[in-house]
Amino acid sequence: MKQHIPNAITSLNLMFGCLSILSAINGDLTMASAYIGLSAVMDFFDGFVARLLKVSGELGKQLDSLADVVSFGVAPGFIFYSIAGTCFGTDFCINQYTFLLIPIFSAIRLAKFNIDTRQSDSFIGVPTPANAMFIASLPLILAHDTYGLTGLIQHQWFLTFFPLLSAYMLVAELPLLALKFKNFGFKGNEFRFILIIGCVLSVLILGYAGIAFSIVLYILLSVIHNMVAKNKAS
Repeated sequence: MKQHIPNAITSLNLMFGCLSILSAINGDLTMASAYIGLSAVMDFFDGFVARLLKVSGELGKQLDSLADVVSFGVAPGFIFYSIAGTCFGTDFCINQYTFLLIPIFSAIRLAKFNIDTRQSDSFIGVPTPANAMFIASLPLILAHDTYGLTGLIQHQWFLTFFPLLSAYMLVAELPLLALKFKNFGFKGNEFRFILIIGCVLSVLILGYAGIAFSIVLYILLSVIHNMVAKNKAS
């Protein structure tokens, strides 16, 4: 019985992803973003519960990837499409359909993760949940724009080229930090602690904009971590 508990949690991840898509289609982008947040919570807890119960299996691994394609690939793609559609108008515009790169390259990213043995202690390329959370923050920023970011988010150049950047970052050969603690000492985990503290402070200070900033901070700290590690190795 206990081996089915993590799969049930993963199924909730998938369910919230489907609800996010429905909300985006219906024009409720705030709820669409909220459902992606709930999917991310389920995505964390399915692995946590599996390790706690000491259960694993190929079914859970495959189900997790399939759920992530929907929740962190298709759902954020539809959110971005809805934002772009509002800004570009109802007339056909090829720029509006670059959003398709988000689900396509999210699927490629997840497939690469499943067969890449290098990604046990770190990630290669931006993880799909991080990419999805950045996109999910956009409707929340637009609805509560304290810092005047609406013009940037709704700018034609951002809406056209962000999917291209997103697609590249998902599959780029860029090592990124994974929040996997072998121990909870500060030494060896400096960048992980800085990232956690930075993300918490970003959300507390910047509100919804702090979610997007946290993803950018994650990438920047990972790049700095890689440079420091290379210097130590040399």
